[in-house]
Amino acid sequence: MVFARTLIGQIRCVAFAAVLALSMLAVFASVADAQQGVIREIQVVGTQRIDPETVRSYMRLSPGDPFDAGRLDRALKALFATALFNDVTLRREGNVLIVNVVENPVINRIAIEGNLRIEDSELEKELQLRPRLVFTRTKVRQDVRRIIEIYRQSGRFAIKVEPKVIQLPQNRVDLVFEVDEGSLTHIRSISFIGNKWYSDSDLRAAIDTKEHAWWRILATTDTYDPDRLTFDRELLRRFYLRNGFADFRVVSAIAELTPDRSGFVVTFNVDEGERYRFGQIDFDIKLRRVSPEALTEAITAETGEWYDADEVETTIDQVTDKLGTLGYAFVDIRPKANQDRENRTVDVTLLVGEGEKAFVERIDIVGNVRTLDKVIRREMQLVEGDAFNTSKLNRSRRRIRNLGFFSNVSVKKLPGSAPDRTIIKTEVEEQPTGEISFGVGYSTIEAVVGDIGIRERNLLGRGQDLKFKFSGSARKQQFDIAYTEPYFLDRNMSAGIDLFKIERENEESSFDDERIGFALRVGYELTRDLRQRLTYSFKKTKVTNVGTDASRFIQEQEGNNTVSEISQQLTYDKRDNRADPREGYFISLENDLAGFGGDTSFLRTKLKGGYFVPLAEKWVLSLLGQGGTIFGLDDDVGIEERFFVGGSIFRGFNTSGIGARDSLTDDALGGNNYYVGTVELSFPIGLPDDLGIKAFVFSDFGSLWELDSSGSEILDSNAVRATAGAGVAWATAFGLVRVDFASALLKEDYDETEFFRFSFGTRF
Repeated sequence: MVFARTLIGQIRCVAFAAVLALSMLAVFASVADAQQGVIREIQVVGTQRIDPETVRSYMRLSPGDPFDAGRLDRALKALFATALFNDVTLRREGNVLIVNVVENPVINRIAIEGNLRIEDSELEKELQLRPRLVFTRTKVRQDVRRIIEIYRQSGRFAIKVEPKVIQLPQNRVDLVFEVDEGSLTHIRSISFIGNKWYSDSDLRAAIDTKEHAWWRILATTDTYDPDRLTFDRELLRRFYLRNGFADFRVVSAIAELTPDRSGFVVTFNVDEGERYRFGQIDFDIKLRRVSPEALTEAITAETGEWYDADEVETTIDQVTDKLGTLGYAFVDIRPKANQDRENRTVDVTLLVGEGEKAFVERIDIVGNVRTLDKVIRREMQLVEGDAFNTSKLNRSRRRIRNLGFFSNVSVKKLPGSAPDRTIIKTEVEEQPTGEISFGVGYSTIEAVVGDIGIRERNLLGRGQDLKFKFSGSARKQQFDIAYTEPYFLDRNMSAGIDLFKIERENEESSFDDERIGFALRVGYELTRDLRQRLTYSFKKTKVTNVGTDASRFIQEQEGNNTVSEISQQLTYDKRDNRADPREGYFISLENDLAGFGGDTSFLRTKLKGGYFVPLAEKWVLSLLGQGGTIFGLDDDVGIEERFFVGGSIFRGFNTSGIGARDSLTDDALGGNNYYVGTVELSFPIGLPDDLGIKAFVFSDFGSLWELDSSGSEILDSNAVRATAGAGVAWATAFGLVRVDFASALLKEDYDETEFFRFSFGTRF
C-alpha cells in the first residue's frame, strides 16, 4: 500500500513537470512571434504605370506570412529580376510591410548618330531595346557591345560607342547611341612559322585573308575578321592535303592588334609533317553484280602521285556517278586511308556499301513563282517510273540552266517511300528574264554608235521569246521583231518568225542599202546535243544613193533585188552553260541557198566553233573561230550579200575595216571568203566576287578576201591580220558593262582600225 502511494506520488510529480515545461515553451513561442511579427498588410509606394497588385504578385508574399529575413530577401531579388524597377526598398512599420519602388523609364525613341559606314537599319535590327520597352542599363550595355561587334566584323576595331540618355516627362527617355567609327583596322602583315616546303607568299595566296594594299580599296579581305581567320585555318589544311601532307595541322593562328590600334599582325604556326604519295587504290564493294573492274575507270588518282585529298573526293564523285548510271541512286561510299609512315605512302580503299537499284517515284519542282511547271518539266530527261540514271539527271540540270530563266538550279535525289524509290527535287531561283539593252561603241571612223532593245525571254512564264530591237547611228538604222515558241505544238521543236528592216549608210563604201523582209524558223533536236534549224526568208534589198565618186564596182550594184532563201543550221553543243560557258565546246554549220524565186541566187556556207577550258578557279581560256564562203550560182555575188569583217567580231578594226578596197575611192568592197579566230583568257582581278568584275586579255586574227569582180584598182589580200588587247567586264546591278582596248599587230596599209570599244546593257 505504501509502495502504491509512493508510485502515484511520483507520477503526479512527472506530470506536473511536463505541464510546466509545455507552458514555458508556449510562453517562449509567443514571445518569439511577438518579436518576429506577422505581415498584416503590404503597401506599395512609388508606382506610376505598374499596378500595385502586379508588384505584390512578383513578391510572392501575402498577408499572414511572417516577417522572415529569407523570404524578404527573395522578394526583393524577384522584384529586381523583373527589370521594371531602377530601385526597390522594403521596410517594416509595425505589422505593415512598406514596398517603395522607383520604376525604370520607358524608351520614347532610339537614335544612332555618327554612323556613316553602316546604315541605321542594319544596327537597329541587332539591338535588344526598342521604343516603348522598359529602359535598363544592363540592356544598354549589351546593345553597346552588339554595335561594337558589328563594326569589328567590318574591320573597325577603333570603334567607340557612348550611350546618352535624355530625360523626358512622364518617366520617359530618349536613348541616343553616339558612334565614333574610327578608321579601318587593316591587316598589316601575315607571317607563318614552321613552313619549310612552301614560302610565306605561297601560303598567303592559299588563304582568304590578305595584307592591306592600296589596290584593295573595294575589298574587305584585308580587314581583320575572326571568322575569316578560322576559315583560313581550314583553307591551309586543304592546301596541304592537296599536296600530300596528310599529317598537316595548324598549331595556332594569332591576330595581335598593334599598339596604335590601327592594324593587325597575323601569325600562323603550322606543323607540315611528312609528304606522302598515293599507294594502292582499291575497292571493297558490297553490291552484288558490280565488280571492281566496272568502277576502275572512275579512279582519277594514280599510284605514285603526291597524295591529294581533293583527288580522293573527285574519285568518290566519279564512282557515285558511275553507279548512278547503273541505277544505284543511294550508295554509301567512304574512303579508308592507311598511312605507311616508313614508305610515306597512303593506301586508299573505297568502301562501297550495299544498295538497291532505284526508280523515280516523283519529280518535285519548287521555287518557280512565274515560270510554269511544264516549262521546267519538259527539260527533264527523267520521268516518273524511269530507272534512275545520274547521267540523265546531270543533263536535266544542264538543260534547265541553259534556259537562262534561273540564277540558281539545284537538282537533287532524295529517298523515296521505299529503298528502291527516289524523289527528284528540282529547286530553282528565278532571275529577271526581261531585258532592256543599250549598246555604245566608238571608233576612229564612225565615232559613236548605239542600239536599244527590249526582250522578254520567258513571256508569261511559258518560255516564249519575244524581242524588239532598234540599233542606229548616223549611218545605220535597224529594226527587228522576233518571236520564238520553244516547244511548238508541245513537241521538242521550236518555231518562230522574224520581221526586219535595215537601212544603212555605208560611208566606207559610198552607198546606202535597205533591206526589208521576214523569216520563218523551225528547230528540232536530232540527238542529245545536236540540233538543226531550218529557215525560209524573203527580203527585198535596195542599193541607193551611190555617190558619183563611188567605186565603179559599187555603181554597178545600184538598184533593187529580191532574195528568196532557204537555210539550215546544225549545232553540236557540249558547253556547260550557253550564257557563260566555263568548259565544253560547240560547233555550228550553216548553209544558205538562194534562188527559189527572186532574182538572186547563191550558196553561202558559214562555220563557227568554240572551245572552253577552265585553267583554274574562275580562270577560263576560250578558243573561238568562225569562217565563211559564198559564191554566185548564176551571177556575181552582190555587195549586199558579201561578208564584211571588223568591229565586234574583229576587235581592233573598224566596222568593215578589213577586206578588199578600191584604191581610187577607198571604198570597202567586202569579200567572198573570211575567217576570224579568237584566243581569250578571262580571270578575276582580286576584287570580291559579289562585285562581278573580271578582266580579259585576248588576241583576234583573221582575214577577208576575194571578189568576183577584177580590176587593177582593187586592193585585196588574204594576208593574216591580227590584234591584241585587254578588257574589263563589270556585271553591275544595272547590267553588264564591258570595255575593250585593242591594237592592230598585223594589218594591211589600207585597213582601218579602232582602239576603244564600250558597251552597256541592263535588265528588268
